[in-house]
Amino acid sequence: MMVRAFDEMLAELAERRHEFREQRYVSKDFVARLKRLGLYRVATPQRFGGLAMAPADFLRQVERISVVDGSTGWVASFGSLLIYLGSLPLETQAELYADGPDVVLAGALLPIQRATPTERGFLVNGRWKFASGCMAADIVCVGIPGGDGDGGGVGRPRGALVRPDRLEIVPDWDVVGMRGTGSFDIVAKDVEVDREWTFVRGGEPVIDEPLFRYPAISYAAQSLSVVSAGVARAALDFAERVGSGRASNTGAPKLAERAYYRAGIAEAEAKLRSARAYFYEAADEAWQAIVDGGQVSDERNAHLRLSAAYLARTSSEVVHQVVSLSGAAAIYNDHPLPALLGDALVPQEHAFLSPAMYDAAGAVLMGQPATIPAFR
Repeated sequence: MMVRAFDEMLAELAERRHEFREQRYVSKDFVARLKRLGLYRVATPQRFGGLAMAPADFLRQVERISVVDGSTGWVASFGSLLIYLGSLPLETQAELYADGPDVVLAGALLPIQRATPTERGFLVNGRWKFASGCMAADIVCVGIPGGDGDGGGVGRPRGALVRPDRLEIVPDWDVVGMRGTGSFDIVAKDVEVDREWTFVRGGEPVIDEPLFRYPAISYAAQSLSVVSAGVARAALDFAERVGSGRASNTGAPKLAERAYYRAGIAEAEAKLRSARAYFYEAADEAWQAIVDGGQVSDERNAHLRLSAAYLARTSSEVVHQVVSLSGAAAIYNDHPLPALLGDALVPQEHAFLSPAMYDAAGAVLMGQPATIPAFR
């Protein structure tokens, strides 16, 4: 029944993705449908009714959604971010999940904004960028000073959890890719947050369950990266389905009758499938280490980060390759490929998936400290 429900959700998404792109966010009723499928309880602790799903299983679900619409895949991927909240006091978590395990978290950690200490916690003021999914969020995380590792800066900021009705959403998201993610700005004006509702990103969890031994920041990076794989799959599916049936306006052979097109698409297939294989292999190996009663070693974590960064960049290259092979038709706004090209650009630009991950992973694999903060 759940398989059929998931397929029906994808069919509805295919009908509504243009709606989401035009309004620049995924509608709340559709996010509610994702909730009913369990996508926002995959990282809820089991003690509070969560599924505690193996990361690779969740990532495959996000990838399938992203094949239909990258923006919705991006919003769904935030189901994994509840793993961050494992470091909250148990009493706070119990209150957070009091109405059920399905909680939509939107994050707007950066730039770090000022917070004045109070007797209860912090008085928060400021404006934050990129609050993806905030239009349907149950709770929003904003970044304040006080994290560890680098004095509360970019590496491990402190997150303050705020109900969305206490914040202002500024709908200024005007971008070439992932237009439907609703990654609007968030503004707080004299919002007091109790200390118990703050946490350090990637901080030590207070819950001892298998999923909370999986590196939280690495899981977040994987969840964003896999969206790009779905977008690249959509581009290749389009090329292979339509390329053989579309004749040139100039009377030249159909695309699939041209050797360069066949060879180029085949090469792109090999690139994407190879990057995916490494990505899921790293996820499966890390999870198996936990299931076997161990921990995710620094080396395995390096492969999680490296494979995620590599998949995002390879997926973007694949979509660019498909576009470059597709002829003049792909320059029109009503053609499917320009939107996929924009969507493929975005994940690789995220700080978690930047080229700096290659250097950091290489350092760890050679027995050196990671060259960036918050590598796991």
